[in-house]
Parts: sequence; structure tokens; C-alpha cells
Amino acid sequence: MTLNPLAHIDWIGTVLFPIIAFTTGAPLIGWAKPVPVNFHNLRAPRRDFAIIAAAGPASNLVQALFGAAVLALAFDPLSMDLTARVLRFFISLNVSLAIFNMIPVPPLDGGNVLSGILPEQFARLIDQIRPWGFLVLYALLFSGFLGNVVFPISRSVYNLLVPAY
Repeated sequence: MTLNPLAHIDWIGTVLFPIIAFTTGAPLIGWAKPVPVNFHNLRAPRRDFAIIAAAGPASNLVQALFGAAVLALAFDPLSMDLTARVLRFFISLNVSLAIFNMIPVPPLDGGNVLSGILPEQFARLIDQIRPWGFLVLYALLFSGFLGNVVFPISRSVYNLLVPAY
């Protein structure tokens, strides 16, 4: 295990797709390498893996809370100072990543959490979706689900952290 972010880079999902999406406006979803988990070290593998999966979005929320605390303590809430704008972007990005990653579709963390808390028979159904997860995500993107459901939730959480006064 490492905290080195370079170890988690997938050159296609972390570098190429975001560059293509940024330069062309194409709706591409990026990704990083999954964190390897040794299931032999888990006492209750399904439950414990769900907890591990929830740790990623939880860490995004902790980072957003930290950014909001720094913003509240160091800046006027409406400041247009570059550092304040970067902090607001940092908070927004981390909240959006946490909410997006908790969509209950594998391979996202939400799919892994759902698989870990559902009864075994339903968890197997979730696992059968796994090979098609990216197609499901694109269907949600193109159907407007992300824009109509996920982004308003992200905006609401952001507004809780960064009040407009």
C-alpha cells in the first residue's frame, strides 16, 4: 500500500480520457487503478470490503470539510481571492467525487458498498452488473440522471459547507 498518487494512475483513465474530455468536450468518464485489497486479511470479507469501499468517498468528504474550514477561517465567504477560489473548487470537486462514487453501480464505490450490505443473493446480482458498469454509468449520464439527481445533491452538500451568506 502506498500514498503515492502516481501508483494509482491508469494512463488511459486518469490521463488520456480527461485530456480528451477537456479538449473536445466529449462526455468521457475517467478512472484510476483500483486499490488492491487482500480479502484473506478481512474477517468478514463482504462487510469489510464495503467499509473499505466507503473509505474513498468518506475521505473526499473529510477533505471537503477541511477545505471548508480553511476557507471559513482564512477568507471572507465571498472573497474572489485566487486562493479562496481554488479552495471553493477543491471543496466542490471533493464533494462531487464523493457523491458520484457512491452511485450504487459497480465498479464505483457505491456498488461495492451495496454489494457488501445486501443479502448474498442480491449481492450476486450486483456483481453480475460489474462487467457492464461503465455502460450503465454512460446510460445514467446520457439519460440526464447525473445532471438531474447527482449534481443537485452535490450542490446541496457544497452549500452546506460553503454558505453563500
